[in-house]
Amino acid sequence: MSTVKAASLQNTGSGAPAFKNSSGTEIGQLVKAWVNWNGQGTVSIRDDFNVSSIGDLGTGIFSVNFATSLANANYALVGNTGNTANNTSGTNAHMSLLGGGKGTATISSSRCDVLTGYQDNTAVDYPQNMAIIIGA
Repeated sequence: MSTVKAASLQNTGSGAPAFKNSSGTEIGQLVKAWVNWNGQGTVSIRDDFNVSSIGDLGTGIFSVNFATSLANANYALVGNTGNTANNTSGTNAHMSLLGGGKGTATISSSRCDVLTGYQDNTAVDYPQNMAIIIGA
């Protein structure tokens, strides 16, 4: 077994470095994009990787816009949302791809739309929002 210690990894091509087993089969990928944003009042990004902006499309509806487009729209979104000011989010707060009777989601290689709110799909603007995009 070997250990690689490096300050950075660079692919010789245009994509991200691939993780492969000894047979050459890909066994993992890096996160393609992530973002932490404030969804109340004026929407603002706290920190991110490969996210150019967050669009405010209405109460609890946001577009996550990628700085560099992904290879396709077949990725996974993992998200979390809540209100840390008074810790009231509990199990009622959720983030999902836009739907639930709130409209048609844009899910493309350059953007995805998300809904934040209660489990009954009541849209809410929460101050704490985090999303991770994996795949594509």
